Amino acid sequence: MSDYVIRSGYRAAFLAGLQELVDFLTANPAVVVPRRASVAVLVDASDPAGRREGVAAVAAPLGAPPEDLGRGCFDAPREFGPIAYVVVAIPPQERQ
Repeated sequence: MSDYVIRSGYRAAFLAGLQELVDFLTANPAVVVPRRASVAVLVDASDPAGRREGVAAVAAPLGAPPEDLGRGCFDAPREFGPIAYVVVAIPPQERQ
């Protein structure tokens, strides 16, 4: 068993929601869009090794290596134009 938990949603529902957003914005050009946006997948682990391992496991298919941000935080971002897909792990005490 791994030392981390992935906080993620349901793939089909997520992709359907993204498509609904694209369709809505396309049909409603008066709606303002942000300059940049991000989507995050959260990794939950009590120790730094588990957080790093979890981020690395989720980010591997993205081709994004984990980055040590210090203080037990890790992330692995990949950008798609102005939209970032980020895998992130934050120590439990920092999340409160």
